[in-house]
Amino acid sequence: MATGALVKSTKLCLYTLHGAKATASQCRTFTTQLTDQQQSIQDLCRRFSKKNLRPNASKLDLAGRFPFDEIKKLTDLGLMGANVDEEYGGLGLDYLSLAIAVEELSRGCASTGMIVSIHNFLYANLVNEKGTEEQKEQFLRDFTKGSIGCFSLSEPGAGSDAASINTKAIQDGDYWVLKGKKSWVSSAIEGSATTVFATFDPDLRHKGIACFLVPLDAEGVFRGKKEPIIGVRAVTACDLTLEDVRIPKSYMVGEPGDGFKIAMEQLDQGRIGIAAHAVGIAQAALDTAINYAKERVAFGKSLTRLPSVKDRLTDMSILVETARLLTYRAATNVSTKNSAMAKYVSGRNAAAVADHCVQILGGRGLSTDYDAERHFRDARGTQIYGGVTDIQKRLIGHYLLKENDAL
Repeated sequence: MATGALVKSTKLCLYTLHGAKATASQCRTFTTQLTDQQQSIQDLCRRFSKKNLRPNASKLDLAGRFPFDEIKKLTDLGLMGANVDEEYGGLGLDYLSLAIAVEELSRGCASTGMIVSIHNFLYANLVNEKGTEEQKEQFLRDFTKGSIGCFSLSEPGAGSDAASINTKAIQDGDYWVLKGKKSWVSSAIEGSATTVFATFDPDLRHKGIACFLVPLDAEGVFRGKKEPIIGVRAVTACDLTLEDVRIPKSYMVGEPGDGFKIAMEQLDQGRIGIAAHAVGIAQAALDTAINYAKERVAFGKSLTRLPSVKDRLTDMSILVETARLLTYRAATNVSTKNSAMAKYVSGRNAAAVADHCVQILGGRGLSTDYDAERHFRDARGTQIYGGVTDIQKRLIGHYLLKENDAL
């Protein structure tokens, strides 16, 4: 099927609920059986990944070069607005379809998959679901056509403890003035706009936080240098310094005090994206290990005939499938516990699978001429960004006991 036909088919094959298109959050029935729509997305992204991403993934990683051409092609396919309503140029897909897309793209190139994940789950979905009509016209429509969106929450002194952010929001008539510094803002160098979470009353802690939409070319916005990171090196992450950035009141999302809730709800989505990203990396590591084991001869036989290698491949497969199932469940029933569980298990399993992959390749697993070491580096980050594994365990335990109290 031609690419254009696939995209058209994707647009036509949408979820319906009571005769109307359901929102992503309304699709809550978990099943291992993919719909025709989801299979179309999976097939499309798998073929795209194999043809356009996998051949260049190592070059992009080694050069630390943003995948402009690849993102442009994905934009043309509509995948930079996967969950966005059709009236704003999106495909109107459900979260599981987007998670499947992120998984398949990350399988070919972890950096590209991460860029797609952050743009959709943390930026475009936020504006689509919580923005006003005016905000959608200015901060969403173009972001399904090539503009890239970012998410600015972390700060030098506030990572996991988001309630402690120090970026100030000062009201001045019909404007807000933003002052502060944000850290680890992915795609900020190439991005056109970002959400910014700032406090208008530090004494109120999380109740004093608001969410703003900020054009990255606004006066007073300064991008820092690209941060060198261990993996997903084609992703650009940098600091953003906000020096008296003056924006209209209409750029605030929701009401003053809604910011913390918006951030936490968006992170629930974002963790699904990272979990899917981790599953894609793990699957890529398993692919690499199987292909190498089939070709490599040791002790007069293929590595696949050695019990130790078979055991590793079996363990890797189980780890991948476990993570995938938890991720799919989280995507079909979004909750803090489900997304935290999916991210925790997927990140941990991806790291373990990538470690097995390096071990199977032996000395070649340490060489940049092979993909194993890149998978190893890429997998490690999935346990950090979007909320470290320790925090995910705390969230899981909290909601587990909360649910038990309700019994």
